[in-house]
Amino acid sequence: MPLPAVEIETAPNPQHAVIWLHGLGADGHDFEPIVPELVDRSWPALRFVFPHAPVRPVTVNGGMPMRAWYDISGMEIAQKQDEAGMRASIVQLEELIERERTRGVAGANIVLAGFSQGGAIVLAAGVRHAQALAGIIALSTYLPLAEKTAAEAAAANRAIPIFMGHGTVDPIVPYRLGEISRDALQHLGYAPEWHGYPMAHQVCADEIADLRHWLGARLR
Repeated sequence: MPLPAVEIETAPNPQHAVIWLHGLGADGHDFEPIVPELVDRSWPALRFVFPHAPVRPVTVNGGMPMRAWYDISGMEIAQKQDEAGMRASIVQLEELIERERTRGVAGANIVLAGFSQGGAIVLAAGVRHAQALAGIIALSTYLPLAEKTAAEAAAANRAIPIFMGHGTVDPIVPYRLGEISRDALQHLGYAPEWHGYPMAHQVCADEIADLRHWLGARLR
C-alpha cells in the first residue's frame, strides 16, 4: 500500500508526474504552494504527488516522533547514516513510482523531487531505479549511501538529468556537503546541473525560476 499523499493535477488525464518528498518534520502539504509558482501554462498535464513520510523517533531531536524519511543521529548528517531507514524509504518511493505506472504514466515521464531529507532519498532511489526516469530534483540535500552508489547504480539511469540547488549559507545541510555530493555524482559519470543561491535551508524565487526552466526542458 503506497504512502498517503497530497495530489494536485494541473489538468485532466496527466501523462507526466512529479513525486516530491518533503524534509524532516514537515509533511506532504509543505510544497503544495510551489505548484502555481512553478508550473508553466504551456506544459502538458502534470500530477504532483506529495507523500507524507512515516512518523518515527528522530535521535537528533531528542527522540521526538515526527515525519521523517530516516533517522538522523547527530548534526553531522552524513555520518552514522540510518541505512535501514533510508532503504525502507527507497522501497516506499518505488511503490509510488509503480502506482504512477499503473495510472498510465510512463517511467520516462516521472520526475523525482525532494527537499533536504526528501532530496537525499530521491537521489539515492533515482540512480538505483531499474527503468529510465525523466529526472531528479535534489534541493538543499546530499547524496546518501555515497560509497555504495557505484555498485548499486542502475544502467537505465546513468544519464538521468539531475537538478541540484543549495543555499550558500545553509546551516542544516552545509553547502560544502552539497558540493561534495555533486562531485561524487560527477565522479560516477552523472552530470548534475548545480545551482547555488544566497539563502539558508529554504527555497527562493530564483531557484523556482531555474527549476521551471529545467523542468520545462524535461516536459517538451
